Amino acid sequence: MDTEKYGVIDVGSNSVRLMTAVGDSTEKYVKITKLAEGIGKNSRLTETAMERTADAVLFFIGKAKDFGADEIFVFATAAVRQSENGDVFTRKIFDKSGVKVDVISGEKEAEIGARGVLGGRDGGIIDIGGASSEIAVYKDGKKEYAYSLPIGCVKVETVCGQDREENISYCRKKVEEYGDIPETDFYGVGGTITTVAAMILKLEKFDRKVVDGFVIEKEKAETLRDKLFSLSVEERKKLKGLQPERAEVIASGAALLCEIMNKCGLNKVTVSDKDNLEGYLDTKRGEK
Repeated sequence: MDTEKYGVIDVGSNSVRLMTAVGDSTEKYVKITKLAEGIGKNSRLTETAMERTADAVLFFIGKAKDFGADEIFVFATAAVRQSENGDVFTRKIFDKSGVKVDVISGEKEAEIGARGVLGGRDGGIIDIGGASSEIAVYKDGKKEYAYSLPIGCVKVETVCGQDREENISYCRKKVEEYGDIPETDFYGVGGTITTVAAMILKLEKFDRKVVDGFVIEKEKAETLRDKLFSLSVEERKKLKGLQPERAEVIASGAALLCEIMNKCGLNKVTVSDKDNLEGYLDTKRGEK
C-alpha cells in the first residue's frame, strides 16, 4: 500500500475542496467561493471571485502541509478552462505558493470522476458542478461515453436567476447536447447532488457516511426543486441539509439534476462521496 501522504485540491466553479489521503484513509474539506460567479454573462473571472478563491486554495495548501503531505496536487475545472483570464488566476496561485495548477479538460474531468467513483467497475457518473456537468459511462473497464456540458448550477443561476420555469426550460434545452447516453446504473457526485441528498435526508450536519450510497429518487428531487423555487434565498438558508452559501444556486442545481435524470431516463441515482478527488489522485499514483 502507498503510505505517502497526499493533499489534493479541486478548484471548482462553485467551491474549493481539499482531500488529504494516506493509504485508503481520506478526509475532505470544502469552502464555497463561487469562482464562476458572473461567468455566464461574459467569459472572464471577476477579480473578487479570483481573490476569495485564491485565498481558499492557499489556505488548503497550508492545511495539506500541516497534514504532512509529501505531495500536493491542485487541479482546476470549468471556470478556469472556460475563462479568458484563467491564466491570471493560476499564475496568482503559483506566485504565492509555488504550486502549479493543472487545468484539466472537460473530458478528463469526466474520466477522473468515473475513475474515482467506479474504480474499474461498470456504470455511469453524473457530476454537476458550478460551470460544467459531466456524464461518463464505462463498460468492461473501457470508456463507452464521456461528455462535459459547459453549464452547472452557478452558470444556470447567472443566466436564469430564480425563475422556476426559465431554469427548467433552459436546462431541458441544454441537456439535449448530451446526445445518446448509454443505459446503465448511475452514480451522482458533486456539491449539488450531495446537497440534494442531505436536504432530502434533512441532515442537521453534513455526514459523508450517511450521504454516500443514498438513493435520490427523481420524484423526491422534483419535489425538492419545486420547494426551493417557492422560497426566497434567505428562506432557503433555514432548510436542513443546506449550506447557507449554496442557497442562491441550489434551486438551479436541482433543476439541472432533474433534467439530466430525465435525459438519462433515470428514476433514481445513487450518491457517491468518492469523486474526482480520488480519481485524480489515483491517476497521479498510477504515473509513478
